[in-house]
Amino acid sequence: MRSTIATAITLLASPALAEPLTVYAPDYFASEWGPGPAIAAAFETATGEELEYVTGDLLPRLLLEGERTRADVVIGLNTDDAERARRTGLFAPHGVGIEGLTMPVEWTDRTFLPFNWGHTAFVYDSTKTDAPESFQALLDAPDDLSIAIQDPRSSVSGLALALWIQNVFGDEAEAAWAALAPKITTVTQGWSESYGLFTEGEVDMVLSYTTSPAYHIIAEGDDTKRAAIFPEGHYVMVETAAQVAGSDQPELAQRFMDFVLSEDFQSIIPEGNWSFPARLAPEKLPEGFAKLDLPETGLLYDSETAEALRDTAVAAFEAGLGR
Repeated sequence: MRSTIATAITLLASPALAEPLTVYAPDYFASEWGPGPAIAAAFETATGEELEYVTGDLLPRLLLEGERTRADVVIGLNTDDAERARRTGLFAPHGVGIEGLTMPVEWTDRTFLPFNWGHTAFVYDSTKTDAPESFQALLDAPDDLSIAIQDPRSSVSGLALALWIQNVFGDEAEAAWAALAPKITTVTQGWSESYGLFTEGEVDMVLSYTTSPAYHIIAEGDDTKRAAIFPEGHYVMVETAAQVAGSDQPELAQRFMDFVLSEDFQSIIPEGNWSFPARLAPEKLPEGFAKLDLPETGLLYDSETAEALRDTAVAAFEAGLGR
């Protein structure tokens, strides 16, 4: 009896085990080849706290769950879907100082915190294809040039291309798509399908990022994959993290947000996500990143403008390819 009572008192006196931080993330992020596992391990080392990823399509899940969401933090929303996410009213200010960001565009958003970025670009094999010297030159290239892109209605990179064309060509965006259409061999639902076609030699060029060749340089010792650089400028894709206002662990959520721009987190991004970190000195990047072809001009719509132009940009894609 005394033993039973003593055990009960001990259990009552012991603090409850802390729940892990619930982080909603895209499938790629938490996969074994994504940055998520290393980030979780680094966060636990830095804070002694655990996090748990819940993966899937972020925005549809948030729209469905609303205030019932289990998320404490959401990571992986990008600038082109941030405004729809903001309008849910689910997010709190990130509360993180953003001085010293190493991005080619100004950042003022106080809700969505950038963690990595990359220029949208067409990647090619320099031993097989001559790169067009401008976006207009790509449109004017022979129609036997084969390109794989992603659908802007289903893919964040595809939407980035539609907004890129909208930014560069404006009212002539539909005509630009019509000129590009004969060269587009495949429009895939997502990035991985397109890039697989390129690496298998099925297409000459693929819509990707200026950082994609870093993988081939570092992981494969192959410097033949390059990004075509256009003087018109390249659309910048920024991925973000955001804190859920209704989190039942607000202090832990804030600790994670503070961790996002730390060197421990940011140093994982280059080879974990094959992207540029939002805040990491260039000399701390892996050596292969110095070999990348990069544009002088970065193009970006703020989240409100990107949302306002979404339908117009997608309509230009549909009409141009339908000509």
